[in-house]
Order: sequence, then structure tokens, then C-alpha cells
Amino acid sequence: MGIERRAGWGGGAPSRSRRALGGCLALVLWGASSLDPGSLSAAEGEAGPLANAAGGGAANPAPSGAESRDLERRVAELEALVARLQAELERLRAVGAAGGTGESAGPAELERRIEALALEIERLRIGEAAAPHQGEPVPGFGPAASKVYRARKGVSIGGYGEALYQNFDDRTDDGQPSGATAEADLERAVFYLGYKFNDRLLFNSELEFEHAVAGEGEKGEVAVEFAYVDFKATRSFGARGGLLLVPVGFLNEMHEPPIFHGARRPEVERVIIPATWSEIGFGVYGDPGPISYRAYLVTSLDAGGFSAAQGIREGRQEGAEAKAADLAVTARVDYSPVPGLILGASVFTGKTGQDDPSLGRARVTLWDTHAEWNWRGFHLRGLYTRVGLGDADRVSLAVGEAVGQRLAGWYGEVAYNLLAPKKDTEQELSPFCRYESLNTQARVASGFTADPGNDRRVTTCGLTYKPIPNIAIKVDAQNLSNRSGSAVDQVNVALGYLF
Repeated sequence: MGIERRAGWGGGAPSRSRRALGGCLALVLWGASSLDPGSLSAAEGEAGPLANAAGGGAANPAPSGAESRDLERRVAELEALVARLQAELERLRAVGAAGGTGESAGPAELERRIEALALEIERLRIGEAAAPHQGEPVPGFGPAASKVYRARKGVSIGGYGEALYQNFDDRTDDGQPSGATAEADLERAVFYLGYKFNDRLLFNSELEFEHAVAGEGEKGEVAVEFAYVDFKATRSFGARGGLLLVPVGFLNEMHEPPIFHGARRPEVERVIIPATWSEIGFGVYGDPGPISYRAYLVTSLDAGGFSAAQGIREGRQEGAEAKAADLAVTARVDYSPVPGLILGASVFTGKTGQDDPSLGRARVTLWDTHAEWNWRGFHLRGLYTRVGLGDADRVSLAVGEAVGQRLAGWYGEVAYNLLAPKKDTEQELSPFCRYESLNTQARVASGFTADPGNDRRVTTCGLTYKPIPNIAIKVDAQNLSNRSGSAVDQVNVALGYLF
């Protein structure tokens, strides 16, 4: 029990910084030789081959059969060695040893070796699950969400999260009191859990906790963002099914905070493209290069949730007992003629009445075109999207407000990493600016009137700092405006991470 308390087994990460696993076992076994040879020689002899078997910190495939028994034996050997080291540590403390001698290590050194052994036992038990992500992301997924694809076999664990502080202007654009109060929020803590069965079959999922506390009467919620089984026949062709991210826009699929600028996601990709957006379905994908594609058949939206201000956003069904009377087709193609340049387009189309006669033949067709260029620290991104809604008059009557017959939006973004010329650092310091224009009532059905407050502009300028690629600190100011003068400017600070 004392070992678990010191090394952090089963109760979270060790209290000290993790050292490189590659040499930890060899270091421990070497260090054990400085203890009483009579008491530890047997354990040393048995555990010696583990230094090579562990692969110097390399990830292990999920064991089965004889491999599982061998893994259990190796873990037991290491646990026995830890017990001996712990006993020696307690003996030294009992006699008040202040440091090591030629034949005995001091308490501090023994604690360090016990911690290293605990990390090695943890790694052996969970295999690749805790390994850091490496390599380029898979098309359609961020770096952390792609982790299971790079695993050799077995469990993979990743995640991301972001905390946000927002300070609002005390006046609206037309000079009225805004009534807005500064707010701090753990916007989301997200965990990826995947399992790779073999080289062609895997499972991947994303579990999201929003606003820190979920439950009855609380502001937060818990949701499964995606959960699917993937079969990859070749690089050019694969198939997947389950709860899928709709492959539209930039951020719906790739929304891990360190990989986009701005403390808040672009409004165009929150309102016009209702990210994050997932539906149950199945489809095909491929990345033969320089073209990648995805095409799915999924459950469609439910027009009963549409509104004037939020457009189609609340029509997302998100796999929660989704109505499936109407289905939709969604597809995406991206072309990358040279590294760093992406040109693409996507579409989603399907009826959304879901057998409700009051909604008529409410078909939604959403499409976007997008481009991105990253070169020597420069970042340029642009997107234009439009949504068309059939039978908008009947939908508006059914929901009690003027839902847009056409929704449209676009944005452009530019940034430059000031540290890009430095070849010896992985840090990034990037000033950026983004301009957005969006309108959820760009056109309304005959007999309805558009609200000028839904014709919006957003200018966001700020700074993104990454001490390492997995962590981003973002500070920005947003100038918001609309035709009614009711918009409120704000300043934001965010901390984002992925692993």
C-alpha cells in the first residue's frame, strides 16, 4: 500500500515529472546493484531481460494468450523489485541515513528509482494508451483524435480541453447598457478512447464534458461527439459507421484548441455551419493523395429545432434517439497540390421534416468552399458557406419565428508565427486577425420579416502562444456588430491543450 501511495498507482499520475521511459528500467536495474547484493541479486537476474523486452519505452501491442501470461509475469517481477526497493528505503529511513555510500543508495535516489519502476509498470499494463501522439493527423481528425490510427494495436487514450475567460463591454454598439458580466468557464474537457483490433479494423470515440458540471439544473452536459467502427482496406478506400462527424467546414472535424487561432471558435462555423455536428450513419473515405475524400449517408436534421437567430443549429440530432424518417447525404473533397496548401469543398443535403406534416418538404442543402495555406510561418485561411431551406414558410409557421430561407457566411484569417525563423525551437508566437460576415436570415420567405440583429460582423485580432505544439495560450479582442446596433464587444483569454 505504501508503494501505491508513493508511485501514484491507480490514483492518478505520479507527483513528479515523468522522465523518459526509454532508459528508466535499465537505470533502475543498474541502480539496484548498489543495494545489498545478497538481497537483490535474484531479482536483478530475473528482471534483467526486461530492459530489452520493454523496448526502451516503445509501445507494446495488446497482449493475448501466452503474451498476456508473459506480461503478467514481467509485471509481477517488477512489482517484487519495487517491494525490495521499498523495504530498503524504509530501512534507511529507520537508521536515519542521510545519503548513499559506495554500497548503498540514499533515500532520495531510491524514491527516484521506485517512481521510475512504477512508470514502467504502468506502461506495460496499458501499452500504447498513454504514449504521446506523433506524426501527422489523419484527414478529418485532429492530432489527438488521430492517435488510435497510429497505434500498433490495443487501447489508445487522448483528449483535449479549453478554459475560457470572457470580459464584455458594458455598452452595446448603440450605447445602451449591455448588462453582460465577465465569465470564466471550463468550456470543455474531452477524452478520446479508441481500440485498434488489427491493421484494418479499429474503434474510435470522443466523450465530451462541457461547462465543468453536468446534471439536473446544471449548465454543463456530457455527450458522445463521435463513436464509430472503421475498416481501412487501402489508403485509397475505407469504410466507417456509427456516430460520425459531418465532414463540412474546417472546425467541425478538426476542433482541438491548439490547432486553430482565436480563444473562441469562428461564429460562421458555429452558427451557419453548426459545429460540432455529428449524426449516425455510414460511408466511405480515402486519402490517395493529393486528394482526400469522405462521403456518408446519415440521419438528417430535424427542422422542428430551427430558429431565426441560430438557423439550423438546434436541428442537430447528435445520435440521441434520432428521428430517421429523413436521411441525408454529405460529402467532402480536399485537394493538396503542394505541402501546406489545401483547397476543398463539402456539401450536406437532405429533407428535414422527419414525418411532421407541419414542416412540409423542408430540405436543407448546406455547402462550403474552403482554402488554407501554411508556409514558413505564414497562415492564411478562408471559407464561404451557404444554406438553403425549402418550405421555409411552413417551417417558420411551425416554429413560430422567421427561419431563414437562405443562410450565408464567410470569413478570412491571417497569422504569422514570429518564431518561425528560429530553427531550434518548437515554440510559436502568432499574431492573427480574422474577419467574419454571417446572416441567418440572408433571405426569408414571403410574408416574413428579417431581424437586422441577425446580420452580423465579427473582427477578431489577438495572439496565440504555444510553448509546445500541444498547448496554446490565446488572447484576443473581438469587435462585434450587427444592423440593429445591439452587439457587444469582448476580450477573451483561453488556455487549450491536446494529448
